[in-house]
Amino acid sequence: MTLTPHRSGALLLAAVSALFPLFASSAPAAALADPQPRWAHRHTTEEITRFLRSFYGSHGPSEQDRVHRVSQLLKDKQAHTPETDVLLCRPGTPESITVGQATAMPSAFVGWATVTTTWPFGATDTFTAYVRTDSRPIMLDDVICAG
Repeated sequence: MTLTPHRSGALLLAAVSALFPLFASSAPAAALADPQPRWAHRHTTEEITRFLRSFYGSHGPSEQDRVHRVSQLLKDKQAHTPETDVLLCRPGTPESITVGQATAMPSAFVGWATVTTTWPFGATDTFTAYVRTDSRPIMLDDVICAG
């Protein structure tokens, strides 16, 4: 009587490898993943501050910035409140704008900074401008007016 080696385990492994190549692969799963996941780079507080200062400038965002550097959420908000400028929290053109240093909460994928606008006759307003830290390209995601 001749004994043949037991091969059912080898056949099962071959079948599993054919059906589920990632499970049977000797390469670690991380090596098979996208080498540059979308969240790999999050905007830093310095990048957010630079963006917001560039976006708002001295007198408010340009028409091009309003089209290309603003989230759909803000565009929809503006469409529903045409009597005010949702990016500046009131209609008109401010005399000056100051953007404070940004803060970020990486776990929430959000960064923000306080924006202060100066209007004619010395009136000032403040609001908070929000940026998603994983947005590509970086863009203004929301504005919350103070009053």
